Amino acid sequence: MSEPGLSHRLRGMTGRDPNESHRSATALELLYDLVFVAAFGIAGDQLAHMVADGHAGEGIGGFSFAMFAICWAWINFSWLASAFDTTDWLYRLLTMIQMVGVIVLALGLPPMFHSLLDLGTGAHLENQIMVAGYVIMRVALVTQWLLAIAQAPRHRRAAMAHVSFILIAQVGWVALALTHQPLPIVLAIFPILILLELTGPLLAERRTSGTPWHASHLAERYGLLTIIALGEGIIGTVAAVSALVETSGWSVEAAIVMIAGVGLTFGLWWNYFITPSAPILARHRSRSVPWCYAHLLTFGAIAATGSGLHVAAYVIEGASSTGVVGAVVAVAAPVLIFELCLFALYTYMVQEFDAFHIVLITATVALVVAAVILAWVGTSLGLCLIIITLSPAVVVVGYETIGHRHTASALDRALDA
Repeated sequence: MSEPGLSHRLRGMTGRDPNESHRSATALELLYDLVFVAAFGIAGDQLAHMVADGHAGEGIGGFSFAMFAICWAWINFSWLASAFDTTDWLYRLLTMIQMVGVIVLALGLPPMFHSLLDLGTGAHLENQIMVAGYVIMRVALVTQWLLAIAQAPRHRRAAMAHVSFILIAQVGWVALALTHQPLPIVLAIFPILILLELTGPLLAERRTSGTPWHASHLAERYGLLTIIALGEGIIGTVAAVSALVETSGWSVEAAIVMIAGVGLTFGLWWNYFITPSAPILARHRSRSVPWCYAHLLTFGAIAATGSGLHVAAYVIEGASSTGVVGAVVAVAAPVLIFELCLFALYTYMVQEFDAFHIVLITATVALVVAAVILAWVGTSLGLCLIIITLSPAVVVVGYETIGHRHTASALDRALDA
């Protein structure tokens, strides 16, 4: 007979204990996250190509849609897993099917990006493969939710709300993909379907008893996906330095670009983990949905930063029409969005403004803007990247010298509220 905890026999999806001690990400969740490495990589690469070729508007539009689809697929599974993970063989197989769906979604990203270039000529948006990936994912996901409905009576209303919104939204996406609507109709329907997707979890968690998700577990899961997204920054750095080495060998500029790319990625990582999400979510569960949705912008900004470093590589190779200014903006803009998102997220979570943090974010913004201005007047790409790298370093230094005491005090007040 197998030891308890070693067997993967069927177990009821009755709901996990939201106050379970030492709850952490499982090996299955870590395996699941690996498919998102490919999805982030393809989306970032497509954005870099389009920006480098002078199609920034189309690239940003496609990237925004792609990142929402990628991150929303991850969010859908991760919240269910936090509440109902059983680790039995059926749960594992259903998760594997969702992984297949994510891969299909990722393979559908290039056709979707390429179709954006032809929309002005009357062509339609090629998102059929992406939608097919979602159908695969959601067949498995809905099956898991239905098991929770049947086996967790305490959370039946919340689970039914999740399933209802998932199915209604998915019918809309399938209909839009199969009917080949003209661009104006697509642009009109997209926000409606996205709003429907976002409304489901909000109502399910706030208008019912909610699901038994675990605060520390979710905070860890979001932190892990942040690290995966940051991998795009490392890939972009390698691409930029490789381009320099291939064209002119190792040089001071190659070393500067390498330091800037790694330093920027490291700085964004350090900044992200300043916000004490887990204890606040455990104390104030009602703040979870806005916290979750804010990460859609955060993940997108991180992945776009790596894409911007790809653009820098194309400029160095001489394979881009954007020039140094375009490359600097491609890195600076997502870094700025990331920092502003973190500032807003921190302020929302602790529910108070801090004058010192306002000073830090102001200095951060000033450095990012300065890098763009210097690029405009002819400063080298490497130096501009170094200046952008210093922008998250401002927050790191401020936090480690003074800000950590402010954060500790704000956390105490938030937990006592």
